[in-house]
Amino acid sequence: MKFLIDLLTFPVLGPIKGVVWIAEKVSEQAEKETYNEDTVRGQLVALELRLDLGEISEEEYMEAEEALLARLRIIRERQAAEHQEANA
Repeated sequence: MKFLIDLLTFPVLGPIKGVVWIAEKVSEQAEKETYNEDTVRGQLVALELRLDLGEISEEEYMEAEEALLARLRIIRERQAAEHQEANA
């Protein structure tokens, strides 16, 4: 019976489910990139290089560094929480 209902509602719900699935995948990928420790470390190195090359001011560097370090702390807190959940 469920198969019949799915088949009949597919023309309407199929595209909606497809869009929802794509949005979930995009969100997952964005979160992986945002909360990837190696990515943030690379951004910190690139930021320092930009400061050394004179592309940004000391003030801009400090603001960006503070934001990146905050993200790094969040990443480490998440990793610690995941580790605790795995060991619980």
